[in-house]
Amino acid sequence: RQMCIRDSLKIKENPKKIVAVITKKEQKLSTLPTLKVECPKCGNKKAYVWQVQTRGVDESSTQFMRCTKCDHTFREYT
Repeated sequence: RQMCIRDSLKIKENPKKIVAVITKKEQKLSTLPTLKVECPKCGNKKAYVWQVQTRGVDESSTQFMRCTKCDHTFREYT
């Protein structure tokens, strides 16, 4: 007898939690915007960019960049 997934889930008393594992290759498919900036490690001219408020609210945010070629992460205080 074949059972559908819905029926099998009802039978299990303790179903396992599903966890998604994102590989480094999949992370490169990021939807982050890119910026023309030189990577200090490899010299590549393109990086993903995002901002984080790392200091006080009254101070400007920190801009993080990750090289699209070597994945080196560097920052710039804005």
